[in-house]
Formats: sequence, structure tokens, C-alpha cells
Amino acid sequence: MASNGRGGGGRQGGVKGARRPALRLPELREFEGWEVEPDGDYDGVELRELDLVGQDGAGARFMDCELTRCALDETGLRNARFLDSRLTAPKGVGTNLADATLRDVEVIDARLGGTQMFGAVLERVVVRGGKIDFLNLRSARLKDVVFENCVLVEPDFASARMERVEFVGCALKGADFSAATLSDVDLRGAVELGITAGLDRLRGAVISTAQLLDLAPVLAGELGIRVEE
Repeated sequence: MASNGRGGGGRQGGVKGARRPALRLPELREFEGWEVEPDGDYDGVELRELDLVGQDGAGARFMDCELTRCALDETGLRNARFLDSRLTAPKGVGTNLADATLRDVEVIDARLGGTQMFGAVLERVVVRGGKIDFLNLRSARLKDVVFENCVLVEPDFASARMERVEFVGCALKGADFSAATLSDVDLRGAVELGITAGLDRLRGAVISTAQLLDLAPVLAGELGIRVEE
């Protein structure tokens, strides 16, 4: 399954669109084994329906790989690198991807909670479908990232740097943009846009008129404006 390619990057309403990954996986070998290892090197393999709960794959490199329906509860993947790879229906709570690198990656139908991705680098990444609760992207760098038809509950983008990031058909609930830096961030496609902190950091983002009206009470509160009938 290939994505829409690295096309895009054009302007829509003055906003530069995100470049999507052009992911074309080679014929994959079946992963031989039951666990990942720290600093492991995985190239051209499919990890299918594995129980990776609590395992330590810190610093591992996944190149031209697919992880399909793997359990990732408390899996340690700090500083891991996912390059030209796809994660299909990952599930788990407390997965540690802090300081990880995801480049030319698709994440499909995730069911994750409390995923730690602070300090991570995401470039040409599509997150499509699924639901992710309490995603921690503090101080992360997101460039050419698309969140599409997914639900994000209380995502934390505090101090993140976001460039050419799109939210398409997704619900954004209780987002925190405190101290974030935004450039060409397109929020217009979000079917629900809830922001609890960091409204003052939305310079560099574009929202619709309807979204502005929905955010007006929170914006007024942050600015100390009293609204009375």
C-alpha cells in the first residue's frame, strides 16, 4: 500500500502542504525471533503479531520494515530509528519512543495510550486512523507530518517545533501547544479542535472561521476578556 507520494508541498490558502512519505516496501522476510534487542539492526523484515510488551529495543534501527499488530505496552524504543517503514495497528500503553526518529513512516490504525515521544524527530510521517491518548510530543520536531482521520486525546505539543503539519479529518481533543513554534500548520481539516493551552502560540497556524468561533471562549479567557450578554 503506497501513500500519496512526496507530492504536495503546494500552497492551499497560503499554507504550504506537508510532503507525504512515498513508501514502497520491498518483499519482506518474516522476522525470526520473539524479541527486539537494544541497538538491534532490522532491515527488510516484517514483525507480525508479536508480543513485545516490556522489551528493550532502545537504539534499534528499523529500515524497510513493517510492524503488524504488535503489542507495545511499556516497550522501550528510546532513540530507535524507523526509516521507510510502516506500523500497522500497533497497540499498547506506555510505549517509550523518546528521542526516536521516524522518517518516511506510516502509522495506520494505532491504538496507543501514554506514548512517550518527547524529543523525537518526525519527518514525512502519516498517522492515519486509530486513536492515541495522551501522546507526549514535548520538544519534538515535526516536519511534513499529517494526522489523518484519527483521534488524538490530550496530545502534548508543548515546546515542539512544527513545520508543514496537517490535521485532516481528525479529532483533536484537549491539545497543549504551550511554548510551541508553528510554521505552516493547517488545522482547518480537524473535525474537532479543542485546545486547552497555548492558544497564544498559534502564530504560524491557520484555522477556519467556524473553528475561531468555537475557540473564542477559551481565547477570551486567556486574554482576560470578560464576555457578557
